[in-house]
Amino acid sequence: MEDDPKKLHIAVFPWLAFGHISPFFELSKLIAQKGHKISFISTPRNIERLPKLPSNLQPLVNFVELSLPHIDQLPEHAEATMDIPSHIGSYLKKAFDGLQQPLVEFLEKSNPDCVIYDFAPYWLPPVLSKFGILSIYFSIFSAIGMSFGVEFLVGKSNDEENIISDVYLEQNESGVTDMFRVKKILFGADFIAARSCMEIEGKYLELIENLCKKKVIPVGLLPPSLQIGEEKNDENWDTILKWLDKHEKRSVVYVAFGSEVILSDEEFTEIAKGLELSSFPYLWILKNQVKDDWLVENQSNKKGLIWSNWAPQLRILAHESIGRFLTHCGWSTVIESLQVGCPLIMLPFHNEQSLVARLMEERMVGVMVQRNDGKFTRDSVAKALRSVMVEEEGESYRNKAVEMSKIFGDKELHQKYLDDFVDYMELHISATKH
Repeated sequence: MEDDPKKLHIAVFPWLAFGHISPFFELSKLIAQKGHKISFISTPRNIERLPKLPSNLQPLVNFVELSLPHIDQLPEHAEATMDIPSHIGSYLKKAFDGLQQPLVEFLEKSNPDCVIYDFAPYWLPPVLSKFGILSIYFSIFSAIGMSFGVEFLVGKSNDEENIISDVYLEQNESGVTDMFRVKKILFGADFIAARSCMEIEGKYLELIENLCKKKVIPVGLLPPSLQIGEEKNDENWDTILKWLDKHEKRSVVYVAFGSEVILSDEEFTEIAKGLELSSFPYLWILKNQVKDDWLVENQSNKKGLIWSNWAPQLRILAHESIGRFLTHCGWSTVIESLQVGCPLIMLPFHNEQSLVARLMEERMVGVMVQRNDGKFTRDSVAKALRSVMVEEEGESYRNKAVEMSKIFGDKELHQKYLDDFVDYMELHISATKH
């Protein structure tokens, strides 16, 4: 392969969160399937936690381990957002910025044709420009969320709904604001790749292109395979599967808010009481936030299974007993749910989540839990659950979600987007070499 001038060497550099690492890894595998060499760059522990590569891709994907610099405020062995409480996340960014020099040394030694990177390394575009390496920003966010951020950056949004939190606008322990990172990345890239498709977010992709004045290429939704992670923690899946198999078709509410959302005690209580009020059986994944007293009290509750370990979300969503999904509306989560035609009960917390929820409500694939002055109650949770689970309109949400799965889960459609993206990259690199 080294002798084939048509084959590229592409370095991939995601932010240190598995909501970012996973789609970057999926994109890497799809590019490698076309014969290109991938250098997947991250820290040792994060690389160790990745699913095993298919045997046919192992010669094409090289894992490059960069050791994260020591920061006193970070726990030992903390290398991803899942390893730390959210309030010290800025120290992880500070450690991440310490990867600049070892990354530069890798680039000098390996001379890749292209680097595909995330929102965080604001210092990287000038380095790539100096080395003559094609730079591509890959956004794992929804196009609607990204378009709102770009509008804010170019001064065309008043942020009336306060979707962009002050925490993203304030300088933190890393020395810069998150919005500064995004601005430098967006406008420093040669072009932008987006985890989206024209069928769902066409007008927002076009808006981003117009605002940034550079090419924006959708790479498709990268719907994950049901096989991802199956080789790990099978005993967890076996226990969950036995519980799900005991329930009737479409009777269970699946509840999960990802690894980034940390519920306050009040929010936790209102969700818990709302689930009880609804009377539906539920499977609630409580990663990083086990409420011991409540957990002990509810372990005997025949209606619910509370799970605090790793859980295979896509396999759970695909199980026939799952009727609806109570979710924070992270973009990756929405893709997984609608890929298998599971309608949504939407309880957004941060930034783009409310925009994604609004878009999905417009598409009639679910309902939002109502808030008053920013707060939701057990009654509003129970009401949203009932409207999607049992009332007459609930079946229409189910039908719309199944209809939407023909786009979200269409492997051929998203492969075509990926093919077009790689073709554009090949042509761009070929043109610069000549």
